[in-house]
Amino acid sequence: MKRLRLGVNIDHVATIRNARGGGLPDPVRAARVAAEAGADGITAHLREDRRHISDDDISRLSQEIDLPLNLEMAATDEMLQIALRHKPHAVCLVPENRQELTTEGGLDVMRGQSHLARYIKKLADAGCRVSLFVDPDVDQLVASVAIGAPVVELHTGSYCSAVGDQRESEFVRLIEAAEQAENLGLECHAGHGLTYETVGRVSEIHCIAELNIGHFLIGQAIFVGLGESIRHMRELMDAARSSLESA
Repeated sequence: MKRLRLGVNIDHVATIRNARGGGLPDPVRAARVAAEAGADGITAHLREDRRHISDDDISRLSQEIDLPLNLEMAATDEMLQIALRHKPHAVCLVPENRQELTTEGGLDVMRGQSHLARYIKKLADAGCRVSLFVDPDVDQLVASVAIGAPVVELHTGSYCSAVGDQRESEFVRLIEAAEQAENLGLECHAGHGLTYETVGRVSEIHCIAELNIGHFLIGQAIFVGLGESIRHMRELMDAARSSLESA
């Protein structure tokens, strides 16, 4: 069973910095702590309104951090030029609405195939691993394959926010979507809203290769420190994945 990778999203370190201005806390320092605590990659979302991560953050992360950088971005020409300039290891295309507090759902790949296909090709030609952030919906997975995406990241927000029978229903959706992604030849990632409480079951979905987690880890760091926050998440992921091998 392959080790489940952990990408740590450092956006909200920048959110705290930007609330007051200046340079602290430093997202690049957070990335270094994440690396020491067991992260396999760093994720950063460069939004069009620059509400947290800045252009300078992306430049410094590209130059100063040894871990692979996963740049989350909207499919716009401005963001494409930034990605092509820095050539991060990976680019995850996400929907973006300036009024939203956080990403509210997956891309509508079915409706945006021709638009998204152009960005996938240009980024792939530059050597970036491209993923599409999608809801756990089979039709969206089929459309992702049709336009040449090698990777999808399943939106886990509905699962994490649901309770009772609804959470169980959302978990079944995630399993079915991950299995369909594997059958279609897509590498499957997942993320959004994951916590210590919800990460275990998602980690047990064997065809998911990577989780991207941010807001919860930064919030938990207030109480236990960022390194410990990440280390405990890593432990929960590893324990859940190990349980599959012994089952």
